Order: sequence, then structure tokens, then C-alpha cells
Amino acid sequence: MKRLQKNEKLDLDRAVKELAVNPLLGELKKGDLSSVRVYKFSMVHQQALLAYLYDESEPSLTFIAIGSHEIFYRDLKSRK
Repeated sequence: MKRLQKNEKLDLDRAVKELAVNPLLGELKKGDLSSVRVYKFSMVHQQALLAYLYDESEPSLTFIAIGSHEIFYRDLKSRK
């Protein structure tokens, strides 16, 4: 978040608020990332991906990563 510009932070805040209302908006991944959900949203007119975990037993969101599609999934797998 430290590297984001002010307008990018506003778009990210909007996406986080949408997920707070409906945490199942993100697509549940398969394989190595089976517990991760990824939400696609627009950040300064470009598609951005936000990876998070959602625990239904005690409703909570844990955000893992944000980025563009280019190397997003490779980096996400290396973080797991």
C-alpha cells in the first residue's frame, strides 16, 4: 500500500468495502491456491487483482496480495 498513489488507494478502498459487504465476490481458485479468493476490480482504469482468504466460521477477511495480472499468480504461489 505504501507504493500506491492516492487515487489508487481510493479504488482499493472501494474494492475492500465491496468485499466487506459480500466476501464471496472473489473467485475461489483451484490447485495450489485452493483456499485463496481473487477479486478483480478497476484501479485507475486498469484491471487489478486482490487476493484474500475468507474464513466463514468466524467471518474475517485476510488480504494477501494486490497487483496486475502479469506476474500476480506466480508471486502469489511463491508467498504460500
